[in-house]
Amino acid sequence: MTDYDSPWKEAISLYFRDFLRFFFPLIEADIDWERRFEFLDTELQKIKRETETGRREADKLVKVWRHNGEETWVLIHIEVQSQPQPEFAERMYLYHSRIFDTYRRPVASLGVLADKQLSWRPNRYERELWGCRLILEFPIVKLLDYNVNELENDPNPFAAIVQAHRAAQMMGQNPQSGYESKLALVKSLYQRGLTREDIVELFRLIDWLIALPETEEQLLWSEIESLEKERGMPYITSVERFGIEKGRLEGQITQRQEDILRILEVRFEEIPGEIRELVGKIEDIEVLGTLLVQSVTAQSLEAFESTASQYIAQETLENMGEGEDETEV
Repeated sequence: MTDYDSPWKEAISLYFRDFLRFFFPLIEADIDWERRFEFLDTELQKIKRETETGRREADKLVKVWRHNGEETWVLIHIEVQSQPQPEFAERMYLYHSRIFDTYRRPVASLGVLADKQLSWRPNRYERELWGCRLILEFPIVKLLDYNVNELENDPNPFAAIVQAHRAAQMMGQNPQSGYESKLALVKSLYQRGLTREDIVELFRLIDWLIALPETEEQLLWSEIESLEKERGMPYITSVERFGIEKGRLEGQITQRQEDILRILEVRFEEIPGEIRELVGKIEDIEVLGTLLVQSVTAQSLEAFESTASQYIAQETLENMGEGEDETEV
C-alpha cells in the first residue's frame, strides 16, 4: 500500500509557495511573500483531536499575510485516498469552523483531490433546518485534470509530484509500469532547470511515492549513475543514496505501524497508550507484517498486546546476544 500522505506533507513543507503557484495561482499572487509564513502543525493537531475525525491525511495549516496587510490562516487539506470519501466536505467544514472558532482569523480551506474517480468533485458543504442554512464552498483541484505529458519540463516541483502520484496510482492496475515511469520521471528532473538540491529532494519524494522491487531499484540506480556520467556531474552522492534508501525503509515501517493502529482502532475503538508505544518500538518490517495480520485476527487487545510483547522480548534477547558476541571479540 503506497503511503501518499507523508510525501505530500513533506513536499508542501519544502515547497509551500510552489504548491500554491501550481494549484492555486490567484491565491499565491495575493500573499505577501516578503513576510514570513508559518506552519501551524501543533495547532492543527489540536484541532484534529477536538473534531474527533480519527483520520490521517496530508493536512497543513499555514499562517500567511496578504498584500493588504491582513493576517490570514490557510487550511490546506490534501485528499490522498485511493477512493472518494463521502464525509470529505463535512470534514472540510468541521476543520474550517473549528479554526475560526478557536482563533477568530479568516480561513481559506483548499482541497486537492488525488483519487481516481473523475466525477468526484466535492466543493460544497450545506446544512439546512427550518429556514436556517449553513453553506461552505471551497476551491478544489483534481489531479486527474492535469495532462502528465504536458508537465514533463515544468520546473515547478509539484509538476513532478503530480506525475509521480499518478504513476503510483497506475501501478495498481499495471505493476510493471512503475519502473519505466519512475526512470522517465527521474531523467526529466535533470532537464527542468532545477538546482542540485531540488533534484535530490524531488528524487527522494518520488522514490517515496513510487516504490519498486529491490531488483528494479538497483537497476534504476545503475541507470542514474550512467546518466550522471554522461552529464559529467554526480547529482546524487553515495551518502545521499544511502539516506534515500534508509528513508524509504523508514517510511515503510511508519506506514505499517500506522496501518496496524488504524485497524485496531476500527476493531476496538480506544487504543491504550501502552499498545501504541509497543507498536512504535517495533521496527522490523517482517515482524510488523506479522502484527498487521494479528491486528485483523486477534480476538482482543490483550491478545494482540501479548503477541507484540513476545516479539519485543525476542528482539531484546537477540540484541543482548549480539552485544555479548561483540564483547568477546
